Amino acid sequence: MGDPRSFIEHKRKNAGNRPAGERLTDFAEVEQTLNSHDRLIQASRCMDCGVPFCHWACTTHSRIPEWQDAMFCERWDEAIDILQDTNDLPEITGRICPALCEKSCVLAISDEPVTIRENEAALAEKAFDLGLMQPKPPRITTGKKVAVIGSGPAGITVANRLNQEGHQVTVFEKDEMPGGLLTYGIPDFKLNKRVVSRRIELLEKEGIRFETNVYAGKDITARELTGKYDAICLAVGAREPRDLQVPGRELTGIWFAMDFLSRQNDIIAGKTFSGRQRISAKGKHVVVIGGGDTGSDCVGTANRQGARSVTQVEILPKPPEKRPADNPWPYWPQTLRTSSSHEEGCTRLWSLQATRIKGANGQVREIELTRLDWNRRTKKGAPMDTGEKTSLKADMILLAMGFVHPVKDKLLKDLNIRLHQRGYIDTETLDRKIFIAGDAATGPSLVVKAIDSGQKTAWKMNEYLNSLSKDKR
Repeated sequence: MGDPRSFIEHKRKNAGNRPAGERLTDFAEVEQTLNSHDRLIQASRCMDCGVPFCHWACTTHSRIPEWQDAMFCERWDEAIDILQDTNDLPEITGRICPALCEKSCVLAISDEPVTIRENEAALAEKAFDLGLMQPKPPRITTGKKVAVIGSGPAGITVANRLNQEGHQVTVFEKDEMPGGLLTYGIPDFKLNKRVVSRRIELLEKEGIRFETNVYAGKDITARELTGKYDAICLAVGAREPRDLQVPGRELTGIWFAMDFLSRQNDIIAGKTFSGRQRISAKGKHVVVIGGGDTGSDCVGTANRQGARSVTQVEILPKPPEKRPADNPWPYWPQTLRTSSSHEEGCTRLWSLQATRIKGANGQVREIELTRLDWNRRTKKGAPMDTGEKTSLKADMILLAMGFVHPVKDKLLKDLNIRLHQRGYIDTETLDRKIFIAGDAATGPSLVVKAIDSGQKTAWKMNEYLNSLSKDKR
């Protein structure tokens, strides 16, 4: 490494966030950036340890010590090449990844891990600033045509990898803009959409076609897809939300989290809505059901819209603030996570299950919850209902309880796609020219895992497409 004592002489330094009072007035990115000098010092803290557990934890197996050393030495072209060799979207994961790598950094033993995620984002932005992110169209063309259904991180990765192999790739996206949940599901205060569109523009210049407002299975049929393309990748995600089956669910004012978040993203993109279509939290008591990242995004968005109060309810017990004995380093810490949205104003409640929603004149007004005891279980393993009840004012309820499986639409039916009992696509029963990438096969997960899935799927597809050429010899 360029400075083998840096991790001893320099402490971890985060870029930090903009002041809460300032950032609540807009949807600009919350996270700030370090100056160039400090950023290089942070990169130099990578200690070139004997076993890079960061590499082990990252699902794309990023060669973190290598690109951090090149970054510290300001060999920017080398650094970005190493990074992009395993990560097709570093400027995005550098903003929104929970940083599995950092939790497994050897320096994390003393709670001082390298700022890997921030360094990754800074490196990607530096590469764009220096003009290193130029289109690199494939040098050869194979004549093989590929259709990718879905333009989220898995679909983008598949398209990128196959395009670089010389195959002609068309990506079909049912929404108006490419990006999937990157565009419609993640708030701008975490991921500015210009970051996504910039990458899409680069891929287009490299030869990939993005066909938006095309719902595969309807606007283009399964028969047309199988007849026109040599291989098809379904990267449709797991977009079917988990619903809340309780009395009062039919009341007005109850929304799925993705409807709420995507509507706000549309507004930022310039669209206008009126009346009930607006989905506004302004002046309302908002209750978010679900304690994960999507629920946190709802909290931040509701506060920016001017909610009167925001309460986030989680069915699971409150996690510990420090690692328990059965959750040692270098594994992912099962500890309490407090996001920037939580810091902006939110009441967080744990071990509560919704049992009834009450309203007046068809509009939601209150939600009833019961407390669960996770230390006592029923014969089926569920937590015991303690009988303790509580109620919350609720003019708006946002359901952020995760997703259950891909949407079972006409495309899956017409392609004779079989599903597992839990609703995910059974990859063992697919036609040989159909492939699956991302959440559609594995269930909802992280962007970095979708990228990894896309890379593996692209490798299998390329192997299959090359075999077609051999069959014709």
